[in-house]
Amino acid sequence: MSAPLVSSPPPPAGIACDIFCTVIDNFGDIGVCWRLARQLAGEHGWQVRVFVDDLHAFQKLCPSLVAGRARQSIEGIAIVYWHAPSHAGDTLEIADVVIEAFGCELPPEYVAAMAGRERAPVWLNLEYLSAEDWVADFHLRPSPHPRHALTKTFFFPGLGPGTGGVLKERGLDAARIAFQSSDSARAAWWQQATGAPPPAPEATVVSLFTYENPAADSLLEQWRDNPGEIVLLVPEGRISGAVARFFGLPSFMAGTHARRGRLIAHALAFTDQRGYDALLWASDVNFVRGEDSFVRAQWAEKPFIWHIYPQADDAHLSKLDAALAHYAGPLPDAPREALTRFWHAWNGAGTPDWAEFQRHRAAFAARAAGWAHELAGVGDLAGNLAGFAKSQLK
Repeated sequence: MSAPLVSSPPPPAGIACDIFCTVIDNFGDIGVCWRLARQLAGEHGWQVRVFVDDLHAFQKLCPSLVAGRARQSIEGIAIVYWHAPSHAGDTLEIADVVIEAFGCELPPEYVAAMAGRERAPVWLNLEYLSAEDWVADFHLRPSPHPRHALTKTFFFPGLGPGTGGVLKERGLDAARIAFQSSDSARAAWWQQATGAPPPAPEATVVSLFTYENPAADSLLEQWRDNPGEIVLLVPEGRISGAVARFFGLPSFMAGTHARRGRLIAHALAFTDQRGYDALLWASDVNFVRGEDSFVRAQWAEKPFIWHIYPQADDAHLSKLDAALAHYAGPLPDAPREALTRFWHAWNGAGTPDWAEFQRHRAAFAARAAGWAHELAGVGDLAGNLAGFAKSQLK
């Protein structure tokens, strides 16, 4: 932040909130922060600023953002380019609620100004999503600052009771139902996304948004040889190279179409967040990755396969199994075991068996709808966070 962090004081009736985000890899960090900012502003009436250190990554999710601009406003939310400050001065306007996303560490000047505020702000460290049982024990745990009279509270997203839940906009279900019940809306989406009309009802539509994955080659071959037609929708990204090699193409950029056997593939342009929801709704099966798309797939109420972000020493696999325990636990033995095998294979332990997955798709579809209802009972993350913050500001 080469210029001081200055803004006009928010209206007395509004809670001022600053969200700090560093983009570590891909789009998950800023994706979660931007969804949260939009909800807090649009549904709770907060005055929100987002400080982010990578405007180019942010622009992929929010095309109206100008990457070269240090300060701008989008949807009523102030966006500030975050880089090392040359000075901060004494003009810092400290928010009522400060969200430190994913342990990104606030600028020391900002922390010092927080401590100098007449009333200390509510300081939350928004953690990464995990379905593991220990999350409920650490959610809302306070952590006193070692030097200042400040307390940071850990806020953990989660899939079970006692956690912060996950993000879900109030109108999301209504938007999904409207899209899925409208032939014209779906036809317009297919025309815009692929340049073609919707496929025949008997075709299986699969969205593929994933990291590089050695299992992709085997799965593409299985789709090629599938008894029924597979229509593959591939947002341009890290898996595009593997798809291009399978079709013998130099690349698989947006607008590319290819066919081998029973597999038809369309390369899609990278979309904003609202457009990604429509992609999930238009598909029968969704392959997702990381955190943000994983959450959106759950609200889409369609069968999905999660490519969890790989960690050293396979530390991510326990998180994968914890999510499976929540999501697949109530399934009968055969579909539960089939889903577990497929998720494990897609995350490096074996070869995915598409035929086995297809045999249980009806059970997976029913469970997807039931799970979304269960997850909604935990409460949405923005609402839970806003409620906690308000309780601390009284």
